Amino acid sequence: MNGLELSRGFFEEFGRPMLETQFPELLPRLAAGLFGSGSECFGYDDDVSRDHDFEPGFCIFLPGEDEVDRRSAFLLERAYAKLPKEYRGFRRPTLLPVGGARRGVLRTGDFFRALTGSPDGHLTAPEWLTVPEEALAEATNGEIYFDGPGEVSRIRASLAYFPEDIRRKRLAGQLLLMGQAGQYNYARCLGRGETAAAQLAVGEFVKSALSAAFLLHRRYQPYYKWSFRALRELPLPGDLAGSLEYLLTSPNSPAEAKEKTRIIEEIAEAASAQLRRLGLSDVPGAELEAHAYAVNDRISDGEIRNLHILAAV
Repeated sequence: MNGLELSRGFFEEFGRPMLETQFPELLPRLAAGLFGSGSECFGYDDDVSRDHDFEPGFCIFLPGEDEVDRRSAFLLERAYAKLPKEYRGFRRPTLLPVGGARRGVLRTGDFFRALTGSPDGHLTAPEWLTVPEEALAEATNGEIYFDGPGEVSRIRASLAYFPEDIRRKRLAGQLLLMGQAGQYNYARCLGRGETAAAQLAVGEFVKSALSAAFLLHRRYQPYYKWSFRALRELPLPGDLAGSLEYLLTSPNSPAEAKEKTRIIEEIAEAASAQLRRLGLSDVPGAELEAHAYAVNDRISDGEIRNLHILAAV
């Protein structure tokens, strides 16, 4: 049983009955579910991740104090705290997790503001350009169990994915970095005998290739430690995750450097072909820097298009 299943079971057996019997007048103004920080919200939890901040719990989302006052919120918090301390072999911790409360009674606006800077899901173009992608992934992962007013669901829908011009700006920047680091700087660093710098170039290529893969498939990239797990879920031809892992973990002997260069070019060719298929670029060949500027040139909003190509990276 993973964390989402544990949470839903706990909510249906204890949470929903508590809300229906003790707070029937508040129920139409509440939402409940599990999403946000934590591997369980992505369905990635395992025995290793359960050594901290893991519990049978869920979130109760309240509107602002003009609709649900502080006393009602306090009573909800007390009722939530009185729910069973153990469920299906898992205990609820008595201390708050690192970073503060992740479960229990939360104000909807406060929750989304902490992740995205916006309490209602409305982001300006500059905000879309700078909000951390992993925060957007946390704002839209997991599950909603019920949503009386529909506000939580509406906010999540508005944050579901980047506006197209923002996606293109982010993609253009990552393609540029892929080309600079992998197709240009890796070989030059090796040529100077700077193997540490060469491996840094490989790392930069891998980071940007990961980002580009998610952007091309219109899916938010989660926090870095789950990025490879999430990458394997994308409908990709071949084994991109395996190729990127090889680039990161192999040394830079002459034979391995040759293989790394081949893999980098193979990834660049696949990305270039995908860009052309999607109509994001019409540049022939696999020079990623050229594709980056082609993607940037196809941004509709002139202000966004004319920002530095790395403005969203």
